[in-house]
Amino acid sequence: MAVMIAMQFDAPHEPLRRVERPIPRTGAGQLLLAVIACGVCRTDLHVADGEVSAHYPVIPGHEIVGHVLEIGAGVEGFRVGQRVGVPWLGHTCGHCPYCLSGQENLCDTPEFTGATRDGGYATHVIADAHFCFALPDSFSDVAAAPLLCAGLIGWRALRLAGEGRRIGLIGFGAAAHIIAQVAVWQGRDVYAFTREGDTQAQAFARSLGCCWAGASTQRPSQELDAALIFAPIGALVPAALTLVRKGGRVVCAGIHMSDIPAFPYADLWEERQILSVANLTREDGASFFEIAARSGLRTVTETFPLEQANVALDRLRSGALTGAAVLIPPRSDSAADDHG
Repeated sequence: MAVMIAMQFDAPHEPLRRVERPIPRTGAGQLLLAVIACGVCRTDLHVADGEVSAHYPVIPGHEIVGHVLEIGAGVEGFRVGQRVGVPWLGHTCGHCPYCLSGQENLCDTPEFTGATRDGGYATHVIADAHFCFALPDSFSDVAAAPLLCAGLIGWRALRLAGEGRRIGLIGFGAAAHIIAQVAVWQGRDVYAFTREGDTQAQAFARSLGCCWAGASTQRPSQELDAALIFAPIGALVPAALTLVRKGGRVVCAGIHMSDIPAFPYADLWEERQILSVANLTREDGASFFEIAARSGLRTVTETFPLEQANVALDRLRSGALTGAAVLIPPRSDSAADDHG
């Protein structure tokens, strides 16, 4: 029986472990993919730390680029050999009030790639065809991987920010470096907030077109129309409220955040708003990949062999990455034939 290689969390607070499993076969509505590249996301750290709901043991990874090997019954619009991407939201029920009203990101019984269903830290993965996206040809496999979460969540956060011109990005990592380029392309003024003393990240932000870059403890001379928070630190929320104008918005873009401390009501008053981003919809994917191709954005990545996934996660946790980490699974020349 043909086997796949994967890196697996057996339980929270344990490192990833290399495992071999039989290559799964597709069910109705599913695709079997050979994984070409898989991005490493901060949400994977939340899975590692038991901070989000997950079914252990689990193979993490939800920024998946792969080739279609097998197509399940009832699937239309895909072909064997096609390159597709798989995001965090891996399945929805399709019949709850949220799914029926175009808010499938809030489905009552969702499944999440790399948390409640196995993900892409592997040579193969099963995916719901409804949540697989065709990827722009202008992006290489490695460059496309961070678009599947960092890009998509950044895009949803930017849309929630509204049409304001001055946008602050707090926590300048994988998501911020992508969406900063989109916002600049849209003609907005982008302000980048980094860790204290992280001059490398600040220089990186300026190189991408940000008009201002500084520490999260600093204040630019202009009030912001909106601030997008990508760092999972609750104390940044009241701090961001003091940066936005009357009627401005603070958008919390992470799936997990430490507790938000108390703050004066006066900082929220004058119709300022705090919003959160939850997952994504298929429409987010369709609109974002069109924008990604048109805007000419580039992703900055560092690659790691699949079996060095623990190293990549450690680098992400310590803030030692510029841009995004991407895992490359081992492949054989017969990859397209090794699932039979």
